[in-house]
Amino acid sequence: MTSTFSAPTRNLDIVTLHEILRLRQDVFVVEQECAYPDIDGRDLEPGTVQFWAGTGSVDATLRLLREPDGTERIGRVATAAHARGKGLGAALMTAAIAESRSPSIAINAQAHLGEWYAQFGFVRSGEDFLEDAIPHTPMVRTR
Repeated sequence: MTSTFSAPTRNLDIVTLHEILRLRQDVFVVEQECAYPDIDGRDLEPGTVQFWAGTGSVDATLRLLREPDGTERIGRVATAAHARGKGLGAALMTAAIAESRSPSIAINAQAHLGEWYAQFGFVRSGEDFLEDAIPHTPMVRTR
């Protein structure tokens, strides 16, 4: 059985944090070939909450950021190649939306995943743009 967890980054044990960062590196930097600074300082902001799922290790993750204007943003949504198609990402999205305290949540979705995010109530909120040479769609979900 897969378990889903969440905690502010500052409350994570070092092993869990390492597994989250390693998974993000494996997916975004290695698999998607995007050389960018994943460790951007936002994980340590007081309002940032990490979500993860897996059976004995971190197989999927995302983070929920609290923006200065009170809105929230989901980002760094990643699932290990061996764990895709098992509903882990959907479980994390559902958990993050449930934990959200904001009337609106934003996400910059990789464009090919727009329909996937739409199932959680996200709608396009602007024009597509390139981020690290990958097309992205700004989306927002309001309560």
